[in-house]
Order: sequence, then structure tokens, then C-alpha cells
Amino acid sequence: MFLGVDGGGTKTAFCLLRPDGSVAAEATTASSYYFGAGIDLVTQVLVDGVGTVCATAGITPGDIAYAFVGIPTYGEVSDDVPTLDAAPRPVLGHDRYRVDNDMVCAWAGSLGAVDGINVISGTGSMAYGERAGHGLRVGGWSELFGDEGSAHWIAVRGLRLFSRMSDGRAPAGPLLEVLRQHLSLSADLDLIDVVLNRWQGDRGRVAALCPVVVRAADAGDEAAAGILTEAARELAVLVDTTRRRLGFDASERVPVSYSGGTFNAARVRDAFRAHLQNGYDVREPRHPPSVGAALYAAKLAGTIIRSAAR
Repeated sequence: MFLGVDGGGTKTAFCLLRPDGSVAAEATTASSYYFGAGIDLVTQVLVDGVGTVCATAGITPGDIAYAFVGIPTYGEVSDDVPTLDAAPRPVLGHDRYRVDNDMVCAWAGSLGAVDGINVISGTGSMAYGERAGHGLRVGGWSELFGDEGSAHWIAVRGLRLFSRMSDGRAPAGPLLEVLRQHLSLSADLDLIDVVLNRWQGDRGRVAALCPVVVRAADAGDEAAAGILTEAARELAVLVDTTRRRLGFDASERVPVSYSGGTFNAARVRDAFRAHLQNGYDVREPRHPPSVGAALYAAKLAGTIIRSAAR
């Protein structure tokens, strides 16, 4: 069997696939985002999740033919990489595994682990693609100086637009009332208290305002709609850059997919597709990232599973 592990900021998902593509077991455990909690958290999460799926499937970790483990922030702290690379070994009892960033899980799930490019746009944003065994990441430079087109990026621009509308520096639009109601603001300047004082600028809570910008755009706010259009363009730039750097030929029709909550907004999704009409085959995601990780584990072991089935 093949094990896929999709680590994340809120949970870690485990999936065991049989060689025929059927799911033998799944499990969900705590987050494997170890910043703040310590790197030993990763090992504990693996112990819990691997133990659960193996017990459900009636196997031992030694029966796992190959595993792929996706960890958030992997590769972003060079000194941590050797420790993360070694973490699954005592849990599995063997070296038949690979560790990488969880963006690989999203790519493998969305495209079924075939050559092509996947864009993630949730709280943050980045693209990951593979061609002929070579993988490449573009983007994901944090909300401070990157993550273009992400939910956080959209939300910050929505907050900026609200302030300009409130001041009269920009024409008033539906965003004003939508955000006032959403945050129960007694006065517009209370927005500063909410975001900077109560939330302490928390990345996730700010990003959660992205749907508010979407609602304002759907209510006819042209400036809010412009933010979403620009977000889609930024996400398409990630794709174009990844394509160029991976060396896809100009004549190739490159498979592209997407994942993350930002794409739930039809305005973003449709504009993203419009930017990629030429030279791309934009596909809806096929599988969740945990299943993608298991498909990729099989591929790394030399077994091609065309599709997973529950």
C-alpha cells in the first residue's frame, strides 16, 4: 500500500491507497505546522496518524510500500530540513519515503500526479509544477512581501479600499456597508481596533475577510471586483512563470489546476481561466491533497495509479 500525508496549518490528513487505486484507510490528526510548537510536533503527528490508518487497514508500517509526507513550511528553514527528512523513519521503520512541502500534495491531488502546474490560493499563494521529474515552486513568499492573489492579499486590499471609501478618497461602494455589518463596526475607525488590536493582525483572521470582498463585488462594487480580477491575474502570472522555468515548449498544452478557498469565488476562478486560454488545459481538481500524496508515493515507487476511487 501507499501512504500519503498532507500536513496543514489546521489539520494533517492521512490516506492509504491500494495498488488498484482504492482507498484502504484515511485519518485526520492535529496540525503539523510546527512553528511555535517545536519541530518534534511533526513526529508526534506522524505517530498518531500512521498508527490510526495502519490499524484501520489491518497492516503494519512495515507493509507500506512507499510514503510521501507533505509538511507545511518545508524548505523555508534550511536548518530544519534534515530533521524533517528524518522524522518519518522511526515511525515507518524504513526509508521508503520522501518528505517535501505540502504544496506537492495539492499538485498531485489536483492533477493526479501528472506533469503540469497547480496553483494554491488560500490564506497564502504559490504555484508548484512538475515536468519530466523536475519540480519547481514559484511564489509563497509570505503575506508581508508576497502571496499575491491569496485570500490575505485580497483582504488587505479590501481593507485599504474600505479606508479610502470611508475617507472619501475613493467613491463609496457596497463594500462600506458589507464590511461594517460583517464586523459590527460602531464607527469606521473601529476597524483599526478590530484588526490591529483585537486580532493583532493575525494572518488567518485577516484572510477570512476575503469572502467579504467577494460579497461586495457580487453586490455591484466595481472596485472590489477589480481586486478579484487583479488577484486572478497574479495567480495566472505564477502559472506562466512556472511554465517558463520548467521549460514547457510553446506548442505544448500544459495541464493546470488549482486548490485553496480563494477559488471558491467564481469571479476569481473564471478570470483565472480567462487568463490561461492559450496554451493551457485548465482542469478542475481531481482529488484532495491527501489522496494526491498517496498517488505521488506510488509514482515515486514506480507504480502508476491512474486514479483513486473511494
